[in-house]
Amino acid sequence: MNLTPIQIWLIIGMSLCAIELLVPLPTFLIAGAMGVAALCVAVIALILPLPALQIFAWMVISGLLVMLSRRFIPRDSHQLQEAREGITLTAIPAGETGRVRYEGVSWKARCDDSRIEITAQQKVIVLRREGTTLVVVPENWLQ
Repeated sequence: MNLTPIQIWLIIGMSLCAIELLVPLPTFLIAGAMGVAALCVAVIALILPLPALQIFAWMVISGLLVMLSRRFIPRDSHQLQEAREGITLTAIPAGETGRVRYEGVSWKARCDDSRIEITAQQKVIVLRREGTTLVVVPENWLQ
């Protein structure tokens, strides 16, 4: 079975859009933007039969749609509340980062006090979020 470039782009586009809708992990609209771009390239493939130009068009359209989709993603997660508990998955060396499980998700984390080392499997208090990094302190630090 030989597929035409239009059919391939349609399959890619529908697959990426389905991933955006069906996968429980948030892709932050990236898979959806790439899927919509692939669907657009399927239409463009009617005019541009050159695969290299189709791939270039997909990259440009995907990039533009991803940048435009950034405005629909909230800056702060409503689920990330102040002073909540987590547990370290890995040790957090003094002044460095480690991994913390917070609300069932693994986050990169660092200790608020750069002189303190936190061991693995230790309860921590989440103070705040800085980008994709949680700032934590050990549970016993407050006492």
